[in-house]
This record gives sequence, C-alpha cells and structure tokens, in this order.
Amino acid sequence: MLEIRPATREDLDALTEIECEADQLFVPLLGPLPWRPTPGTWRYGVAGFLRVAGEPPVGFAHVLELEGIAHLEQLAVRPGHQRHGTGGALVRASLAEAGRRGYDALSLCTFADVPWNAPFYRSLGFEELTVLTPVHRAMQEKEELLGLPAYGRRLVMSAPTAT
Repeated sequence: MLEIRPATREDLDALTEIECEADQLFVPLLGPLPWRPTPGTWRYGVAGFLRVAGEPPVGFAHVLELEGIAHLEQLAVRPGHQRHGTGGALVRASLAEAGRRGYDALSLCTFADVPWNAPFYRSLGFEELTVLTPVHRAMQEKEELLGLPAYGRRLVMSAPTAT
C-alpha cells in the first residue's frame, strides 16, 4: 500500500497530470469531456486539505472546508494505480482527517451511475443526501452551469467521519 501523506508544493504539478489521466476514463462512457483539469496550485491555496498517495504522487484527494462542511472536491488516481486500493486509502485518510478537524461527516458530489463513482463511494460508507445544505445546493447549481447533469445523474453523498 502506498503512503498517504499531506501534499507539498513539489507535488502540485503532478496533481494536474493525475487528474487529466484519471478523467480520460470517463471518455468511453460520457464522450468528450467539457471540463479541464484544475491546476494543482489552486488546490494548495484554498481552505481545506490535500492528501497524496505515493512518492512521487500517483493519486490525490482534495477536501474543501466550506461553511462548516468538509467536502471531497476531487479524488483522482493514475489509471495504472487504480483498483489496487489507492482511492479507498485516500478516501479513508480524508475521512479520518476531517474527523480530526472536528467534522462529523465528509460530503462529495458524484455521478450516480458511473461504476467507479457512486457505487465505489457506497462501498466506503457514503450514502445519498436527501436534505441538502445551502452549500450543497450551491455546488449543484455550479455543476448545472458547467453542464455536468447532461452526462448523467449527479448525487450529493456523505459519510460519517471518525470523530
């Protein structure tokens, strides 16, 4: 198992590459993607935390801290390292860190029917939220503006942390 650790500035360029590679797995299911990878430098400068797997990184998890909510903004693993427990380890580390920071739950937005999205998160204890906070509603509105619902049903999910 790869070491999960806090990201450093030296890791940031790799995060953009990892996200780009991981996003290519959506193309056979969704067609050409309307979004571009987010620069790793953005992720380092916002409220929240960033964990990477490996040295050099082969995956990462970025959690935002917004208005009292811990939210998994992005999970990405290089295709050659998927299905080996890296994504699960990153999610579990994110749940644990969110709990250490005093959050009762970790939320995320994901595709309902993409096998490595909602079904994967369900296997880690996430459940669909039926009552959304204003923050989660704002995230859904942003996804609508980006056109994501055109590619499949989107869910907001949450799992309890290890508080």
